[in-house]
Amino acid sequence: MQDPKSEDEVVNVIFIDKCGKRIPVRGKVGDNALYLAHRYEVEMEGACEASLACTTCHVYVNHDYLDKLPPAKEEEDDLLDIAPFLKENSRLGCQIVLTKELDGIELQLPQATRNFYVDGHTPTPH
Repeated sequence: MQDPKSEDEVVNVIFIDKCGKRIPVRGKVGDNALYLAHRYEVEMEGACEASLACTTCHVYVNHDYLDKLPPAKEEEDDLLDIAPFLKENSRLGCQIVLTKELDGIELQLPQATRNFYVDGHTPTPH
């Protein structure tokens, strides 16, 4: 993770935690939402460390931004099928790569996630 070198690279993201607290952060073009959450200590687990093997980075994408994301890959869809509290706007944070078009995106964390990867494994930010 590196800070944006110019305002042209900045992508503003609002995480909404499980209690409804809004956490605005400054990401940059190319950042992955999971690692951005880790950088700012947002409680998004990401147990498999973005290897598409769990659902602990499950988020709800604000509907205004859902169509601005590329369609989910088959692997992501398969994992989302087993995610608790699945909604039509569910995505995995590890698969959300920031672009300027996503500036202002709101990503809400679900009430709970289930770690199917390794019980108790919590990754540390890189």
